[in-house]
Amino acid sequence: MARYGIVSDIHGNFEALKAALAFLDARSVDRILCLGDVVGYNADPNRCVRLLEARGAITIAGNHDLIAAQELNMDRCSDKAAFALRRTRQMLSEATLRTLLQLPRVRVLDAGVVLVHGSFADVCQYMRDEQRIEENLPMMRRLAPSAWICLFGHTHAPALYAAREGDVTSLALGEDLPIQSRRRVFFANPGSVDAARRGDGHAELAVLDTDRREISFHRVPYEHATSERRSIELGYRMGWTDERVYQAARAIRKGRRIVQAGMERAIDALRT
Repeated sequence: MARYGIVSDIHGNFEALKAALAFLDARSVDRILCLGDVVGYNADPNRCVRLLEARGAITIAGNHDLIAAQELNMDRCSDKAAFALRRTRQMLSEATLRTLLQLPRVRVLDAGVVLVHGSFADVCQYMRDEQRIEENLPMMRRLAPSAWICLFGHTHAPALYAAREGDVTSLALGEDLPIQSRRRVFFANPGSVDAARRGDGHAELAVLDTDRREISFHRVPYEHATSERRSIELGYRMGWTDERVYQAARAIRKGRRIVQAGMERAIDALRT
């Protein structure tokens, strides 16, 4: 049993990660758990990976990690995400790439804790409501029958659910929340360390005490202006021209799909 510091969706934001880890150090956590998306969006993928490794963090892969390592394509990315991920691929060191390729997609800890980034079936799927939690509950049960909590990321939104078959309840967030039940398991999302898209300069994280069966959600200020300036200077942000090019490329791809679908319908009509 342990006291875990939980982080997720760091997205190459070194300033936010440093602030989050300093806060967790002050809370005397035993181990850091990272729920994926260490890289993407921001300017310091290599430093973030190295810092987590130096801290002995237990880390799983997120969709951005897999895309940066070219294990997934960018078909489901927004233009801004795809632009930053292409820059991330250019900036990755060989050591960082090796680390990303070795990350598991799911991890089960001895304390009955399951780590997943998106969902059990799809690293890119968002578990952002009760329906998605209910769909993933049986997959969690099959993977780890004795597990009592699933920690997940990807949505960039802190959340806590209590779940049993046919009944999922969203719970209020706060500090030192009891998560004890013989009949239910829990799903918890710490939120996003990276606040670049929120723009509020606060890293989100959580602390899980598996002895006391308690969880706490926190927000920690960090040097957002410094992180954003570095991301702009190092080419992780789209300019006006970049946006127009990506929009045009997206329109061309859409047009090709429409033409291909029309040709397939015409061929089917000729065959009948």
